[in-house]
Amino acid sequence: MLVDNTITDYLDKAAAGTAVPGGGSVAALNAALAAGLTEMVANLTIGKKGYEAVEDEMKTLAEKASRLRIKLTAAIDRDADAYSEVMAAYKLPKATDEETAVRIQKIQDAIKHAALVPLEVARDALAVIELAGQAIRKGNKNAASDGAVAAMNARTGALAAIYNVKINLSSIRDDSFADKMAQEVKELEIQVVEKENDALSCVAV
Repeated sequence: MLVDNTITDYLDKAAAGTAVPGGGSVAALNAALAAGLTEMVANLTIGKKGYEAVEDEMKTLAEKASRLRIKLTAAIDRDADAYSEVMAAYKLPKATDEETAVRIQKIQDAIKHAALVPLEVARDALAVIELAGQAIRKGNKNAASDGAVAAMNARTGALAAIYNVKINLSSIRDDSFADKMAQEVKELEIQVVEKENDALSCVAV
């Protein structure tokens, strides 16, 4: 599993001439790092003098960020696995009409799955941006820059994931499925940029 690699091993694999881990996996990693930083800002606020009024809110925020961090960490492998499924489907035999039909269906199913995984990453990354903004506005001011880095990393993770969705949509023959996903990613893209701008506007530099 990629998540069990050291940082240097993961980077070496990302740099190698292989397709996995690719952009989708790295997108999930960026979003997971953002969730971790958001959680950190909340934890640096809890129990600190002057922040008693927001302690319960920060505890709730930390719990939400933790759940997203765990989910996004798992997506580092889920995205790589989904891509591997697509590659495996393309290698299926196509010597007969029946084999060809099965192969086409398996490819389409795998591509749909490969689009759904980064879509979920994008949704979760948007949620992280919103939490990071909350942490910046109400959390420990000494950690506001960390919250800003969280928001920027989550933005990168979300937009990178969205690009991976778009790439897969171009190969999907189910027009209804593709159109629905295309509309959602369009809306997500707008929200991601807006939420990041909102979060960063609260950082005094």
